[in-house]
Amino acid sequence: MPDEQMAGAGPSPAAPGGPVPPAAPPVGPPAAPPRPLDPIDRSILRLLQSDGRASIRSVAEQVHVSRANAYARINRLIDDGVIRGFTARVDHERAGQGASAYITLKIVQNSWRTVREQLRELPGAVHIALVSGDFDVLLLVHTPDNRTLRELVLTRLQAIPEVLSTRTLLVFEETDLLAPGTGPVHEGPVLAPED
Repeated sequence: MPDEQMAGAGPSPAAPGGPVPPAAPPVGPPAAPPRPLDPIDRSILRLLQSDGRASIRSVAEQVHVSRANAYARINRLIDDGVIRGFTARVDHERAGQGASAYITLKIVQNSWRTVREQLRELPGAVHIALVSGDFDVLLLVHTPDNRTLRELVLTRLQAIPEVLSTRTLLVFEETDLLAPGTGPVHEGPVLAPED
């Protein structure tokens, strides 16, 4: 696939002097521009990524703001769509998913949406990304063992008509950068408006 046009990017513009295809109409209401995050917001995000069940009091103490300020900031991050939800981080090996792999896919041009929907149905698929470069899609999967992984690649993935080729990269070891105690937290006192 040429680098100039990504999969799913739609038709290329007409030649100079020719008609220009109409732009696709926007879907849904226009998104509000992102609000800049300050160091306290970023610290709150790191804490909640590390422990989504952290209490408001704990968050407030760790980022050195009042509970009211922490509560208001978390609600704003949710309302602004920065925080999309709260979830559990899983140790896949302990959960019986001992084989993990990143799988790269080359796909038929303009088939991204179709392929994405089929990849969503794969057992063990946890992350799908349309990317640029030598391949088009990056897929992360967790399976119980290598045999299941092989079947997923050879039987399920390569049976998708729009998938031209795949390459499987086995994961030997992972480091969770969001695990408690591994990320920086805002240091020093910060005076918030409520303080």
